[in-house]
Amino acid sequence: MKALWNGAVIAQSDDIVVFEGNHYFPESSLNREFVTFSNHHTMCWKGQASYYSLLVNGEMNTDAAWYYPEPTPQAEEINGRVAFWKGVRIEP
Repeated sequence: MKALWNGAVIAQSDDIVVFEGNHYFPESSLNREFVTFSNHHTMCWKGQASYYSLLVNGEMNTDAAWYYPEPTPQAEEINGRVAFWKGVRIEP
């Protein structure tokens, strides 16, 4: 599977976990060339989510990826994984 945005492959892996309809990629599969820090956080039953922004070809997609540094026990299967939204396409 690939996560694509603005003509770039943001992440690619065969080791995908689908959780609540979102495709979670291993954090190690991220193409760090396009991933930037974000200080945005949200809270839900899975724990506190942290975010990454994407920077591709001079365009910023703010908070387009999220992950749970310390997921709750009920969400342990997404530990060390990243999911995407805000126009990031997931394709085989």
